[in-house]
Amino acid sequence: MPHRLDKLLLDIRISCEEIIEFCKSKDLDNLRSERMLQLALEREFEIIGEALVRIERIDADKLNLSIPDYRKIIGFRNLVAHGYDLIDDVILWDLATNHVPDLLEKIENF
Repeated sequence: MPHRLDKLLLDIRISCEEIIEFCKSKDLDNLRSERMLQLALEREFEIIGEALVRIERIDADKLNLSIPDYRKIIGFRNLVAHGYDLIDDVILWDLATNHVPDLLEKIENF
């Protein structure tokens, strides 16, 4: 069954919104002490990265124009999925709090 672009974009939007919500009133110390927060963020990045892989198959040119750094996001997804023991809390927190809002805006304008 082929993937639908609108559904994939919705999946990314929801994951971005959930990451933003999960991080409200939290900080890096919360990430380090709350295993559920860490797992939730990691899962949302897996969803975002996988959705981007699927979008790339549908329209790589538009994806590259809209989200030029999408390959880095996919790379982070791969790290979360396959190099789980190498994830740096500081990087995870930075991506969640500083980069996800920008990604959400790009997805909304896709």
